[in-house]
Amino acid sequence: MRFSIRDWTEAIETLVLEVISGHRQDRKATVIRSALFCLSLVFTGAIKLRRSLYNLRLLRDSTLGVQVIAVGNLTVGGTGKTPVVEKFARELQDAGRKVAILSRGYRSKPRPFHERLMNKLLLRQDITPPKVVSNGESLLLDSESSGDEPYMLAANLRDVVVLVDKDRVKSGRYAIQKYGCDTLLLDDGYQYWKLQGRRHDVVLIDYQDPFGNEHLLPRGTLREPPSHLARAHTIFITKINGPTEGLRKRIQELNPRAGIIECVHHPLFFEDLFTGEQLPLEFVRHRRLATISGIAQPESFEQSLIQLGNQIVYQRRFADHHRYNQQEVLDVINRGVKRQAEMLITTQKDAVRFPKLDRRDLPIYFMRVEINIVKGAKDFHECVKKICFH
Repeated sequence: MRFSIRDWTEAIETLVLEVISGHRQDRKATVIRSALFCLSLVFTGAIKLRRSLYNLRLLRDSTLGVQVIAVGNLTVGGTGKTPVVEKFARELQDAGRKVAILSRGYRSKPRPFHERLMNKLLLRQDITPPKVVSNGESLLLDSESSGDEPYMLAANLRDVVVLVDKDRVKSGRYAIQKYGCDTLLLDDGYQYWKLQGRRHDVVLIDYQDPFGNEHLLPRGTLREPPSHLARAHTIFITKINGPTEGLRKRIQELNPRAGIIECVHHPLFFEDLFTGEQLPLEFVRHRRLATISGIAQPESFEQSLIQLGNQIVYQRRFADHHRYNQQEVLDVINRGVKRQAEMLITTQKDAVRFPKLDRRDLPIYFMRVEINIVKGAKDFHECVKKICFH
């Protein structure tokens, strides 16, 4: 069997996650954890130094003269960010704003290597326009070219401009000049300090794993120390399934000024992966299911299916952002059929990475979700109102 670079990368990523989470406890894992801890000290120092350079204005940020909303998290992946970005975009559009979502396009198809190399060698500014996933009217790129999250957002929000570029100052300027946008939503933008101005920072904290193991990358999953939560203006606690008093107290100690909004990710409907037929939740209740997923926290997805009264007879988990080939999907289908599964269920994020299939022995559906605010709805609407009428 031949392994691609992506296969090796995913294997290493899976190993590291097993090590830092403590799921592996052998001697080799202990040695790796020690090495990662030393690297995390270096990473922590670099993060604090970079932040200090911005505070001292030795690293300069940019202002584009429009409203900026940065939605992100302190940890790597798994907080349910995309539905929150979608909710903000809808609310802002409904309030009369012209919104553009700016994404860096994580694991999207990069520009040709020779172009990137020449730009670096000649120290020249990259003047290539950003990738236009949606111009606010049509979906223009696929998920491989744009990345999973930008493609999902563009597919769900056909009237919102979605652009992909690592330089979000450049893509923001493009959105303003080309499409007349007056509000920029930075997807995964809490750590993007280069774009400031009228900026509102929104941070998502996963109820089930709020600060990981409290270590920074690569020993843990934190991108910044918890103390850096103090920059946030609004904080979402996502995926709530129990009492929140203890977590709210910790958040308020770190940031006593921010509004706190509690929400759950609620299944909306199921959609046939190939025909686009939408089916109500009742259609997928009390069924025998096979599942396939390549997301940061598959447990939340699987648990939501179980809460609908289903039995998962076979599950297959891949690394986050895994791009499936036909044989991998067929293998899951075959095992599901052997265990008498009635259908194969995946997430919308996974659905955009599915290959074409020569045969389908099981119907395949993805679960469409939205966020429901269970506490702090007034804070959310006040937040949107404040942004719109600043």
